[in-house]
Amino acid sequence: MLRRKERPEAHADSWLVVGVGNPDSEYAGTRHNVGSDTVRLLASRLGVSLKNNRRVRCEIAEAMVGGARLVLTVPHGYMNEAGGPVQSAARWYRIPPERIVVLHDELDLPVATVRLKQGGGTAGHNGLRDIEARLGSREFHRVRIGIGKPPGRMAGKDHVLRRFTAPERREVDVALVEAADAVLGIVRDGLEPTQNRVHQPRPT
Repeated sequence: MLRRKERPEAHADSWLVVGVGNPDSEYAGTRHNVGSDTVRLLASRLGVSLKNNRRVRCEIAEAMVGGARLVLTVPHGYMNEAGGPVQSAARWYRIPPERIVVLHDELDLPVATVRLKQGGGTAGHNGLRDIEARLGSREFHRVRIGIGKPPGRMAGKDHVLRRFTAPERREVDVALVEAADAVLGIVRDGLEPTQNRVHQPRPT
């Protein structure tokens, strides 16, 4: 008989860190998956392994950073339906929207640019729209990773499913490290000090 999984104990300093994307089996390495790629990178850096949690329909790993508990999360299924798993994980771990960090691709930023904010609109991003609708709040943090605008007349929905060129990939790999660092900065130092660091121009 399967044992019912016990609900985790509440932790005063818990953060839900969500990397959105599409299933790696079909879409690994595409522009739409930079958020989930960053969470996988962060899990590796923190020495934890993401494991399927059917209750919340996510891959989950927990790590302690200082006195904070980070619940690293990659929702199952497709980007546009990320809200349900995020809502389930937030309820299971008792984490309010303002302590959720969502990492996602951003068409309106140049490739490999990282920007941070809390709240605001979704800029047509269907994954963010679904998360906002399910949480009933816009007040989650966002780590936005630029993937650039579509070339020519290509539709955005096609562009996000493309893979990066080799030169872009090298830049994006650096940006994913910056994005992972930004999550740790938000948790340790708060949003504004981390914005001040991340939004500085890169050395040339």
